[in-house]
Amino acid sequence: MLRIFRGLCALIFLFVSSVASANYLYKDEITSNQKFHQDIEALGKELHDKTGIAVRVIMIKKLPKDKSIAEYEKEIVSQFDEPTVLLTFSALDQKVDILAKPHSLYKLFDKKQILSPVASYVQSAFMAIFFTHSWKEFKETLTDYGGTIIPILAQKTKKEQDTINKYATAIFNGYADLVSQIAKAKGVKLSHDVGHSNQTVMMIIKVLFYGFILYAIFAYIRIWIRQRGRKRDV
Repeated sequence: MLRIFRGLCALIFLFVSSVASANYLYKDEITSNQKFHQDIEALGKELHDKTGIAVRVIMIKKLPKDKSIAEYEKEIVSQFDEPTVLLTFSALDQKVDILAKPHSLYKLFDKKQILSPVASYVQSAFMAIFFTHSWKEFKETLTDYGGTIIPILAQKTKKEQDTINKYATAIFNGYADLVSQIAKAKGVKLSHDVGHSNQTVMMIIKVLFYGFILYAIFAYIRIWIRQRGRKRDV
């Protein structure tokens, strides 16, 4: 009986320890990626230790019925008394958002930039020139770039595991950007800062985009040359 009791206590201790250690990856229904979990926890813990701000990640398969992502975040963030920033992603809804409590925390990071669907200025300029219909829309599109999450989520994948890895990469990339901005605003340096790898991921996205643009230009020129040749033959 004593042995059973000790075993039960050990299980309870392990459960409590695991819950206590998972402070910053608050919920993950998608990846089950240990490296992803460890990196989030290490980065989040260091920022919290040095600034008192907890940046938490929530990754769910689907939002509760008839509830927006903002409503879901408000429900979660109400559980915390300390300064908290939530980075929330819903896979099936394809929604991602950032919520800060208290509101003054928004001054420490650029939410619009992090959640921009465009990675680089060249991309935003291209979209502004070809896809806007007013001067106001042109200016807004031109200045809306630097996204570190959505450009990765927009990449196509064929296998389910590749899609899951894409989600983990996108959320960690955005999380690292968010944490880095808060640390910089607070004047602290993070030993777990992953700014270099963050830039590498975005560079890959940019190269793919530029490659697509160059291919489109080349294809257009080739078609134009063929049409000119046909006119001459006629």
